[in-house]
Amino acid sequence: MSGFIDVHGHVVLEESMGAAGPVCGPELGYYPDGTTFFRVGDWRLDGVPYRESLFMQAKLRLEAMDEAGISLQALSPNPLTYLHWIDEKDAANYCKIHNEAMASLVSEHEDRFLGFASLPMQNIDMAIKELEYSVKELNLIGGYIGTDFGTDFDDPRMNEFYAACCEFNVPLFLHPAPSGLDGPLRDPRMRKYDLDLVIEFSYEELVATSMIIFGGVTKRFPSLDICISHGGGSTMLHRSKLRLLAERRPSSPEWIRGPGEFDKELDNLWFDCHVSGQMEFDFAMSQLNTDRLVFGTNFGGWDSGAAHYPSEMIEKLNTNAKTLLRLDAAT
Repeated sequence: MSGFIDVHGHVVLEESMGAAGPVCGPELGYYPDGTTFFRVGDWRLDGVPYRESLFMQAKLRLEAMDEAGISLQALSPNPLTYLHWIDEKDAANYCKIHNEAMASLVSEHEDRFLGFASLPMQNIDMAIKELEYSVKELNLIGGYIGTDFGTDFDDPRMNEFYAACCEFNVPLFLHPAPSGLDGPLRDPRMRKYDLDLVIEFSYEELVATSMIIFGGVTKRFPSLDICISHGGGSTMLHRSKLRLLAERRPSSPEWIRGPGEFDKELDNLWFDCHVSGQMEFDFAMSQLNTDRLVFGTNFGGWDSGAAHYPSEMIEKLNTNAKTLLRLDAAT
């Protein structure tokens, strides 16, 4: 296989419009002057022509992938439509319709696309059921969820979900969503200047990573492959201080206080290397386990693009992606 394997490519699926009900939508529409809007509940995104873009046009996506040197792409839900805070039955219905549409899209281009499943995380039993259906019946490759859905990653109620991921032998991908779409708004300041897309996302990724490690998730489930977007946000900046926190603070679990324990668990997590700049990528390489880094682009998004990788790094990132996505087992 030549070219990159990209694990970070969101899609918008026509079949999922309105699948969460008339109040929540989602809805793609037009203002009287012809400009577009995308609505989720009371929240709107103006001026993004999803229907005319690679987010909804497979032909345009494939052409852009060829131009970018991407041979295979894992398609994922749009973070604007996780819908983790709506009624659980509406969420389950939405996810089922979304995942069936995702599977249909992937089946039309099996040599170029893989697909992640959207999951109704407000009800763990429903999420497990949808994950099993998506993996076993729809041939999707794993779960794709947000970082804030009302249950913390270290909550014991998540154990059954983690065990299911291990049982089904699939990865779990974490990617934040802007707060306030269908759930609580964490910090109104983040709505100014779209700061949530950088600052809030980076914070959420750091918190998710920390809760997983300090909560012993990777220790209890060593075969669980969790991949966190954007190099784990601020994680790589705070690695040394988190290590000191683990070793020195009385609130840290006893097991993580030993030398090397924090680093061992952090190095068991996966991260995509969509960090936008060359300096940031080089820093990620110095702070994260390079055997658990995979290529990501946020393909077609406002910050899409990548650092310039040497040929040996392309080979390594692809080898890592094959392991994470179970591609070797599928061939």
